[in-house]
Amino acid sequence: MTYAGMEDRKRIEAEGPWAERDLPVTLFGMLSDTTAKFPKHNAVSYQIFSGPKDKAETLNWTELKAKTAQTANMLRSMGIGPKDVVAYVLPNCNEAILTMLGGATAGIVNPINPLLDPEQISSILRETGAKVVVTLRAFPKTDVAEKVAEAVEHAPNVKTVLEVDLLRYVTPPKSWIIPLIRPKAAQAGHADYLSFNTELKKHNTTLDFEDVQEDRVACYFHTGGTTGMPKVAQHRYSGLVYNGWVGGELLLNENDVLLCPLPLFHVMAVHVILMGAVFSGAHVVFPTPQGYRGEGVFDNIWKLTERWKITFIVSVPTALAAMMQRPIDADVSTVKTAFSGSAPLPKELFKRFEEATGVTIVEGYGMTEATCLISGNPVDGLKKIGSIGIPFPYSDVKIVKQTNDGPLECAVDEIGEICISNPGVYTGHTYTEEAKNKDLYYNDTHLRSGDLGRMDADGYLWITGRAKDLIIRGGHNIDPAEIEDVLQGHKAVAFAGAIGQPDAHAGEVPCAYVELVDGATVTEDELLAYCKKHVHERAAHPKHMTILDELPKTAVGKVFKPDLRKNAITRVYNAALSDAGLKARVTSVIDDKKRGLMAQVAANGDSEAEIGKVLGAFIQGWEPDAHATAAE
Repeated sequence: MTYAGMEDRKRIEAEGPWAERDLPVTLFGMLSDTTAKFPKHNAVSYQIFSGPKDKAETLNWTELKAKTAQTANMLRSMGIGPKDVVAYVLPNCNEAILTMLGGATAGIVNPINPLLDPEQISSILRETGAKVVVTLRAFPKTDVAEKVAEAVEHAPNVKTVLEVDLLRYVTPPKSWIIPLIRPKAAQAGHADYLSFNTELKKHNTTLDFEDVQEDRVACYFHTGGTTGMPKVAQHRYSGLVYNGWVGGELLLNENDVLLCPLPLFHVMAVHVILMGAVFSGAHVVFPTPQGYRGEGVFDNIWKLTERWKITFIVSVPTALAAMMQRPIDADVSTVKTAFSGSAPLPKELFKRFEEATGVTIVEGYGMTEATCLISGNPVDGLKKIGSIGIPFPYSDVKIVKQTNDGPLECAVDEIGEICISNPGVYTGHTYTEEAKNKDLYYNDTHLRSGDLGRMDADGYLWITGRAKDLIIRGGHNIDPAEIEDVLQGHKAVAFAGAIGQPDAHAGEVPCAYVELVDGATVTEDELLAYCKKHVHERAAHPKHMTILDELPKTAVGKVFKPDLRKNAITRVYNAALSDAGLKARVTSVIDDKKRGLMAQVAANGDSEAEIGKVLGAFIQGWEPDAHATAAE
C-alpha cells in the first residue's frame, strides 16, 4: 500500500474506527493468522557470530508458532498464568524471541536489559513480581549469569530460573574450547535452575490452554535504567497488535527481510520490528548476541546485507554513522529503506547515507510508555530531515502548553509538550506503580511525553527539547540526576548540572558543570575520576567537566541548564572547527522558538560548505552570523 502523507493517513482512518477493524485480539492470534498465510516463509534468523558465512539458525512461521506454543505451555506448567510474570535477561538469541512471544501468550513477559547492574535487575524483578526468569547459562566473555544470580538472590518471588546455553549456536573448534573455559555456574540458592531447551522439549507444539480472546496486559517494559530504579510500563495486546498493524499496513510485506541488530529488551526491536514481522510475515535477521555492539558487526554489515538479501535496515543514528565509516563492499541493491529511531538524525549523516547507498532513511518517533510507535516520515512521500514525520493512523498527537488558565493546545509551529493518544497508550495505567500515573495525561486522554515539540503547517512533528531533561546518548536515555547526585556527594562540590553536549557520533554525550564550595579545591580530572567510580552505568560517565565560579541559576535557585547547553555547544563546535583547520567560530547560541538552540557562526573567511561539512555532523543546528558577515 502506498503511504505518501496526510491524505493517505486520513484515507486509512476514514475506512472505519480502530475498534471496528478486523484484527486479531491476542498476540498468539496474530501469530496464528500469519502462519496460516505463510507457513513455509522464513520468520526469524539468528547467528551468534557476524561473519557472512557463519552458522545461522532460521525458523519458518510454522516452526516459530510451534515453538511459541511449546514455550507458553512450559511456562504455564511452571505457574505462569495470565497475571503472572516471566522475565528474561538475555542477549539476542532465538530463545529470547520465544520467551517474548511465549511469555506474552502464557502470562506477562518482562524483558530486562542485561547491561543493568544486579541491584536494578533485582528491583525490576521485585516490582513486577516475576516468578520465572530466563537468562544465560554461564558463558565466556559475559557476566550476565553472575549478575542475574545476584539479582535473584534479592528477589524471593522468583521460583524458577531457565538457563539458555549459547553453546548450541557455536561450531567447532570453538564449541570444543568453550566447555573448557566456561565460568563457574552462578546460582541463587532459593530458585530451581533448569535448562530452557531441555524443558521445552517436554511440551506440546500446540497450546494446552485456551488463548482467551480478550485484551489484557501482556508485557512489562522498563524505562531508562540509569537513575537507580527504572519505571515499569504496562503494554496490552492492543498495543502490540497496533504496532504490528502499522508495520504491516504501511511498511512491510511477506517478502521483506529486515536486518535488526537492536536488543530484544527494547521496544523498537520487539514492538516495531518483531511485531511488524509477526503481522506482515516479513523475515527478521538478528546478528550476534550484542547486535550492533557485537564483534565484527559493523565490519560485516554490508556483507550480511548481501547474504540475507535485506530489504529493510533497522538502525539508530550512531549505528548509521558507524556504517558510513565502512566501504560498501557487497551487493546491497535489495535494500529499499532504512529506518532510524531513538534519537534525532543529523542532516549531514542523512545526506551521506542516502548518497552512498541510494537508500532512503525514514525517521520515526516512539516511546516505551506508548507501546512505541507514534509517528514517522511517510515511506512514499515527503521526508523532512530532522522531523519525526506525521502521526501514524489512529495516533492523535496534540501539542500542549501550560498557561495561567491551565493547559491549552498550541497553534501551528508553537512549541509545547507532545501528548499522545493511540491504541498503545494505556490511559490511567501506563506504569505499574499507580502513583507514577498521576498528572501523566492531558485531558485524561493523552499521554504526556515529556518531549517538547511543534507541529508545522503540513502536520509534521518536530522535537525541540525535552521537558524531562533526559540526555539521549545514541538512543539510550540517561537521567542527568544520577550524575548530579553523585557530584553533589563530593565534599568540594556545592552545585552540579549535567547536560548532553553535542557529539558527532552519539548525538549527545553527558557532560557536567560544577560550582565549588567556598575555599574548596579539586580539579576537573579528579571530578571525572570520581564520577567514573561512583556513577553506576558506564554510558552515564561524563565526557567533560567544567568548574565555574558560579553556575547560572533561576530566580528560585535552580541550575539554569539552557545556559549550560549554550556553553557546551560553543565549546564543542569551536573545537571541531579548529580540529578541521577552519577559522570559523561560534559567536553566540540563540534559542529559536521553532528550531531550538542555534549556533551563530562567524565564517572568518571559511566557506559555508566547509563549515557545514564539520557542523552538519551534529544534531543541533547552526547558521551564519549575519552581523559578523556584514562586518567583514
